[in-house]
Amino acid sequence: MARIKFGGFVAPHHPIGEHPTLQLQRDLELAEHLDKLGYDEFWCGEHHSTGWEVIASPELFLAAAGERTHRIMLGTGVISLPYHHPFNVAQRLVQLDHMTRGRVIFGSGPGALPSDAYTLGIDPMVQRDRQDEAIGVIRRLLAGEDRFSHESDWFTLTDARLQLLPLQEDMPFAVASMISPSGMTLAGKHGTGVLSIGSMSSAGLQALPTQWGFAEESGGKHGHQVSRDNWRVVMSWHIAETREQARAEAKEGLFRWHNEYTVGTLMRPGATAYDNADAAVEEAGVEGGGAVIGTPDDLIKAVRDMQQLTGGFGTVIGFAHDWANREATLRSWDMVARYVIPEVNGMLDGYRESQRHVIENRESFDRAGAAIMAKIMENEKAVAAMSEQGEGQAAMPAHHAPDLSKPAAEDGDQAQSGG
Repeated sequence: MARIKFGGFVAPHHPIGEHPTLQLQRDLELAEHLDKLGYDEFWCGEHHSTGWEVIASPELFLAAAGERTHRIMLGTGVISLPYHHPFNVAQRLVQLDHMTRGRVIFGSGPGALPSDAYTLGIDPMVQRDRQDEAIGVIRRLLAGEDRFSHESDWFTLTDARLQLLPLQEDMPFAVASMISPSGMTLAGKHGTGVLSIGSMSSAGLQALPTQWGFAEESGGKHGHQVSRDNWRVVMSWHIAETREQARAEAKEGLFRWHNEYTVGTLMRPGATAYDNADAAVEEAGVEGGGAVIGTPDDLIKAVRDMQQLTGGFGTVIGFAHDWANREATLRSWDMVARYVIPEVNGMLDGYRESQRHVIENRESFDRAGAAIMAKIMENEKAVAAMSEQGEGQAAMPAHHAPDLSKPAAEDGDQAQSGG
């Protein structure tokens, strides 16, 4: 079974009220934290409004994160392609790939916030078509294709070719997918990976079982083969030693996030405000509620259930949030790395089998104890010292300690007979 990778996604979602400079530093510290814990990927987004989402340039942010980290892959989650000239996007990706020593994943989307598109004078009806067009151009540029021109109603290229190509021979691509088939269809058309963000909502979870089919169908139509290994599913969680502790730590922040941001700012269709923090954490934390607020075992089950629901994917991406305070949040990511990742990937199975083998085959190892006892009994002083002090058996490891109530000959006989 292929190993499931784990990563973190910073949109970010920060409540208004904290110093913006310190917020950005805290996000960089999270990237560093995840790198040290062995997470595989770190993603950050592009947003220009709402007051809660404060990173305007994922490339700038990831360049700084690249200086603080060593091995974790760095994903643009995502660059909103209709907001940019495709040539400039390609140039920035190449530079970032060299600055991070080949650790860039190119994630793209049409632009998630209507307020961003409105500010830039972009009709939401054209955003997905423009993303599609831009991906095609960027892929040609990153592949080092000979000079080509491209005429569009929103950008122009004339004899274009990059003077520097990415450090990676094949930079990973991913397309953001919410609930509609468009993201999956686009991924199939261009043969890219998928970043499923809609999986954090109940509606998104219900759509997941049929989502991958859109990518496969589109891939077949355009001559591309898509792989579930390149499917990334975003999940929300807060983990602690007990469910009660996790809920107590997360409920006030979750309550504010839902009421002030999801309902009050985005006015997301179908979302209604909670009356109190207990109601918020109760509904969000139930099975199918879009979040796991509990213990490592709860998250292990949720990941395995998600694998069953979707038919399989390659990477779990945890959505970063400020539901709990800073210390509890870092501890949550730490517990996932220590307990969830190894369990999901079967890394502890060998340990358990070895322990079980020793327990179930204890009689097979008795000869080692008999051998030690035989050598002790050959030395009269050693026997006398053990008898006088009465400490020899306690001082020795349990699996080596001889039974002084039996004579050496008897132990020897047992050893020879396999007892």
